[in-house]
Amino acid sequence: MPSFDTIVIGAGPNGLAAAYRLASKGASVLVLEAAAQAGGGAGLAHLSYNLDPRVEKAMGLAAHGLDWVARDLATTVLSPDGRHLRLRGAGVEGDLPDADRKAWAALRGRLLRFAAVLGPLNQMAPPRIAKGVGNPLWQLAKIGLKARMMGAKDFRELGRILLTNVFDLLDDELSDPRLKGALAFDAVMGGWAGPRSPNSVLPWLVRLSGQVAGVQGALGLPKGGMAALGAAMVRAVEAKGVTVRCNARVARILVEGERVTGVALEGGEEVRAARVVASVAPKTTLLSLVGARHLDAGLVTRARHQKARGGAAKLHLTLKGLPDFRGADPKDRLVIAGSDHDVERAFNPVKYGRVPDRPALEIVIPTAHEPGADGKHRLSIVAQFAPHAPADREGARKAMLAACLAQLEAQAPGIGAMIESAEIWMPYDIEDRFGLPGGQWHAGELSVEQMLFLRPLPGIAQYRGPVAGLWLASAGCHPGGGVSGSAGWNAALAMEGAK
Repeated sequence: MPSFDTIVIGAGPNGLAAAYRLASKGASVLVLEAAAQAGGGAGLAHLSYNLDPRVEKAMGLAAHGLDWVARDLATTVLSPDGRHLRLRGAGVEGDLPDADRKAWAALRGRLLRFAAVLGPLNQMAPPRIAKGVGNPLWQLAKIGLKARMMGAKDFRELGRILLTNVFDLLDDELSDPRLKGALAFDAVMGGWAGPRSPNSVLPWLVRLSGQVAGVQGALGLPKGGMAALGAAMVRAVEAKGVTVRCNARVARILVEGERVTGVALEGGEEVRAARVVASVAPKTTLLSLVGARHLDAGLVTRARHQKARGGAAKLHLTLKGLPDFRGADPKDRLVIAGSDHDVERAFNPVKYGRVPDRPALEIVIPTAHEPGADGKHRLSIVAQFAPHAPADREGARKAMLAACLAQLEAQAPGIGAMIESAEIWMPYDIEDRFGLPGGQWHAGELSVEQMLFLRPLPGIAQYRGPVAGLWLASAGCHPGGGVSGSAGWNAALAMEGAK
């Protein structure tokens, strides 16, 4: 086998971004992927909202096949009486009071400004709180200056809402339940929090800091789906000389003399390297791959207590034809949320391991953009919320599928008779398929107590692992999840700075 100086565990977006950056600086890199196909979480998502522009540009993803069928996807908020709202940016089509139109335009403008101020934090290692530890003071100063330049009114407003809950924020500004429901759904997307949960505004700002094709807060659909984005990243790293091995599950990270020396694969094969970059969840890396005997007891305890509860299910449907959501454009992103109260009610039973009667849904119909040769249509649906640890897993799976189908039938009568196949992944299925503890999409909850210098854990928040030669580069690290590549790119930059 060829000799490598760096092994990357996991061929998801972060692992591939780290591998590319390291290879571009002369490292010989081997990427090991447990699944039969590289791409990782790109195959779990169905829309892009925060692909890191550094990654997209440096990896030349367009030259490797990344194209977009939609760069700024509109959102249609479905209503069972056909009174849909269609959102694109700050504009709203549909029957909405003028006061709400103006209020939403003003609120979205403020949120985008706030997100733009915080956005540069995504492209740097999180600051440390101790003195004299090498914080990027100039970068932090620019962020602070940009915040002050918003003006006193916006600066105070950012401080007021930063740690509040999204339910109260929307209730202060808007009146229409459809609009509030869709926005509340967006704010808690992929998280373990309802609209009334404390600190539910901050993750929304993180989401809004992302961009597609230079448009902040946009949603993009790649040609060929999100898996095509992962495939473009694979082609880019292979063109850079990186070796990618699939069906190569790492069983443990080898540690000798308090230093990483490589990895052992399932089946016993050992691959040696002086550096190992783990782009799998930090909890998995520390507790399963490294093992408690190589770690400080306090770190082991913190890792075990890291919160990683998934609250979203993924539903895939194949239909005989194109469904009719009472006249909604099937090329839009479709949202069934009812109201902000309905989104909160969907979260309440999940806290106790139960399935909600009326989950909120995000629906994408990729075949409306790119029809298949068979004439069938495929729906990709994210359902909020779903229990991650129910007492009866199979019973919960069946109940969740039934609840989702009932929601769809209420909005598109007759859709049930069109279904040829249905598959639902509960959070525990997502854990099994993608190695995400608890089925948590961000590889660790993206909550205020697990962000910045607290992500993934205090003391290891700058991508350097607790064992010499080990680096952490997953969505469980700063800045968090989504198909961005940011954590991997940041980790590679930190590795360069450590030389």
